[in-house]
Amino acid sequence: MSFSLSWSAVRPATRRIVIGGAAAVTVLLPTAAANAVAPATPSGLHRTTPSTQQRACILDGFAIDHLPGGIGTPSDFEYEWEEVVFHSRVWETGPDPEGATKVDLTVKTIRGEKIIDLESLRTFLTEYHEHDPATWELTAIDVAGYGGYRADDQVFFFVSPGIAAEVSIDRTRFTDDDLLATAMGFHPEDTA
Repeated sequence: MSFSLSWSAVRPATRRIVIGGAAAVTVLLPTAAANAVAPATPSGLHRTTPSTQQRACILDGFAIDHLPGGIGTPSDFEYEWEEVVFHSRVWETGPDPEGATKVDLTVKTIRGEKIIDLESLRTFLTEYHEHDPATWELTAIDVAGYGGYRADDQVFFFVSPGIAAEVSIDRTRFTDDDLLATAMGFHPEDTA
């Protein structure tokens, strides 16, 4: 009988290039060697790297406890805007017959000194998403104990000074329940 032990999480490396206010992102995916089975330990047990699903469960210190069915392939990105750092995981489906892909789901951590409370997060994201603050329809929401807001296709919430999160989903393919369940299941690891 053989046993497998999980190897430490393998996360794709990212390279962030910031020029002025714009950022370009390069994603460095794990090599085939990173996905290989590790040699046997002295006790004879083998260690394997985690499956894609297991790797999809953590992003920048946040657990991802719920994913809707039917989402595509994940990719990780890191970028910065206005001295705030974003780590995101984006699931895409495609390509379609015309070669296009569709973003199914995005989860993001948002880290920066200017995020001091829920209202500073709202102000920051209003500018970041280029919404008019007078017309952006947001509803206050509690996200697993964190204060936040939701719009039709996204939920964002304040965790603590300097830390927030955002979840957005393709509402043409997924339901409001999918959005809310995913947001409720996206939280700092230590609150699992």
